[in-house]
Amino acid sequence: PGLELAGAHARGAGLPSTMKPTSLRPTRRCWCSVPAPCSRSPRAGPSTAPQTLHTPSKRFPALVSHNTTTWPSVFCSNAARCLSTRSAASSGDEDAMANSFTVTTPLYYANASPHMGSAYPTMAADALARYYRLRGREVKFVTGTDEHGEKIAMSAESRGLRPSEHVDKMSAEFRDLWSALDVEYDAFVRTTSDSHKELVRGVIERVWENGDIYKDRYEGHYCVGCEEYKAEGDMLEGNVCPIHQTVCETRSEENYFFRLSRYQNELEEVFRTNPDFVMPEARRNEVVGWVEGGLKDFSISRGAVEWGIQFPSDPSQTVYVWFDALFGYVSALLGMAPGAGTDARSASDGLGWPADVHIIGKDILRFHAVYWPAMLMSAGMPLPKRVFGHGFLTKDGLKMGKSLGNVLDPTDLVARHGSDAVRYYFLKEINFGQDGDFVEERFVNIVNANLANDVGNCLNRTLTLLKKNCGSRVPMDSGDISEDHPVRLECERRIPEVPAAYEGLDFAKAAESILAVSGRGNQYLEEAAPWALFKSEEEGDRRKAEETLVAILEALRVVAIALHPITPGLSARIHEQLGLPGAGPQAAGWEGTAWGGLCEGQEIAKPKPVFARLELEEAETVA
Repeated sequence: PGLELAGAHARGAGLPSTMKPTSLRPTRRCWCSVPAPCSRSPRAGPSTAPQTLHTPSKRFPALVSHNTTTWPSVFCSNAARCLSTRSAASSGDEDAMANSFTVTTPLYYANASPHMGSAYPTMAADALARYYRLRGREVKFVTGTDEHGEKIAMSAESRGLRPSEHVDKMSAEFRDLWSALDVEYDAFVRTTSDSHKELVRGVIERVWENGDIYKDRYEGHYCVGCEEYKAEGDMLEGNVCPIHQTVCETRSEENYFFRLSRYQNELEEVFRTNPDFVMPEARRNEVVGWVEGGLKDFSISRGAVEWGIQFPSDPSQTVYVWFDALFGYVSALLGMAPGAGTDARSASDGLGWPADVHIIGKDILRFHAVYWPAMLMSAGMPLPKRVFGHGFLTKDGLKMGKSLGNVLDPTDLVARHGSDAVRYYFLKEINFGQDGDFVEERFVNIVNANLANDVGNCLNRTLTLLKKNCGSRVPMDSGDISEDHPVRLECERRIPEVPAAYEGLDFAKAAESILAVSGRGNQYLEEAAPWALFKSEEEGDRRKAEETLVAILEALRVVAIALHPITPGLSARIHEQLGLPGAGPQAAGWEGTAWGGLCEGQEIAKPKPVFARLELEEAETVA
């Protein structure tokens, strides 16, 4: 976007002879990679060859139909079937493919230490991964660091380090923060790895063979912070980048370009037939506007940047950081499978591609929702199923970011308040997909009310009463509690709301429904006053007191499982206090949220606090 192109656009212009095509026709089949007749070959115009129509797949609605008279196009009538079954065809196990779930965070730019803007999507991705693990899915949670580019070389130089030393340090800082936040990723990819570099070079060679790379000169306004050329309409007055608040540089350079414009029809078709490809709706509308406004080819190499992957057959150029980093999602999956090699296409053979969802910030939406799908089509790979663009976290009305210097330090916040408090507040109090602001006082008040009081204090009081009056043993099966008991009613009404909320990345709704259960339990404890009933000599009163305690403990057992994706540490401590066997809520699975998990005679652990109240005076400064 925003490039002023000059010179010829002829295929192969300016490329080394070793990379020039031997034929104007592509050597590969349609990008769906199915060895069956397609309606036509990509780039070759309409075909009169017989069509082998495959059954459309609900999992890939964006890839079902196409206009057979439009040229050029890479859509084929096999696309729906081939992309939804390729993994199963390769492995012979459709169930394994259907049972998998792949979620990714952005690959974070390693020019500086992580901040809350990078912790936020990682906490969300971890919550989603934990939820799907509870559902028994084979989860692949990918995160990592993007370690090439001009900004990184500049940051390393300013610190007196070699770029490799700088990215080693930054990558370690990200992994340390993920550990502090109880993030359990399955793969952490670094784009400086040899295997990733080899994969990227292979992709570029295939994209070139497909006729989608040419050499030309560009001129335009370049933002070093975004590592992107900006169109006039994307900048503020004075050619200022609206994200980094810096003046964009005017640059002119000869580079290699990717024919994004060639995929205009295909991308329009994706958004026309799959309205959920980009979420939430506001993000989708933004992307559709970009696509319908006309796609422009973009540069995929840099001549003035040394810290990067050397462009195949042209050592004077390095691969553009986004063309490099986006394929990190794929190299991460291949790295999880011993012997998988570095052919990006093999990630579709039961190794977790396509991703079920990319979780990203809205500032990198164009790269993931426009550039990335076209790059994948050209490389002969299926598209991710969804791109979810979350909002910005703000402080003083501005997006938090390293370049702006108004960073909320997540490491400090976790050190003072613990990971559960931080995870809960940001996932519960900010509607994922919208912008949100951090206010220290509200943070403390919300966490104390919901976690310290409705969960922690309620559990501790109930266990103390059980110890005093029942010898720390459950006096009855929780399944025997009447179905119209107020706490059971609330639990069985609200917990069924939670799966749809998690699956829709509505973490605020999930937390609201779960905390409604613990809130009702805490309220009922006051209403029933079992401490008074235990003093009565009436057998009925004692029976009601025992039922009250068991109902509340059972509700908190369910809460521990349902809240596990958001507050894994707290959930594990509740599980331990209830004396439950096994490896915690994760082992219980989502089926464990069904009412009736506590058994008569079960011994409960000695009561101890599971969540300490936060104190505002400990956190007067957060930046």
